[in-house]
Amino acid sequence: MARRDLTGAVDFSVLEAMTGDDDAINEEVLGLFTEQAALWTPLLDPKVDGWRDAVHTIRGAAAGIGAHDLVAACADAELSEDALAAPAMERVRSALSEALGDVAAYRHELMLKGLRG
Repeated sequence: MARRDLTGAVDFSVLEAMTGDDDAINEEVLGLFTEQAALWTPLLDPKVDGWRDAVHTIRGAAAGIGAHDLVAACADAELSEDALAAPAMERVRSALSEALGDVAAYRHELMLKGLRG
């Protein structure tokens, strides 16, 4: 997996601008995002109390790394009526999965860059 595998689900220029394009900080932020995503995913179910809070948290984290589609899916889900929450959650889970794919590719490229030294 490498930068060529990026789908565009994340605009890493947002992250790079925030971190001054410091590879170590980029890796740290993306590592935290990945770890937190594992915690958030089980909450992305409209039957779970606090799912809107989880979506709100994901929305903020996604904005910080440039995952614009995920931000939009979260914003829609936050505003959805309870009856429409299930399809909204599916869109959030899908956008999160796509973002995590791009994050993995970007992090892999960072690792290779570090090995080249």
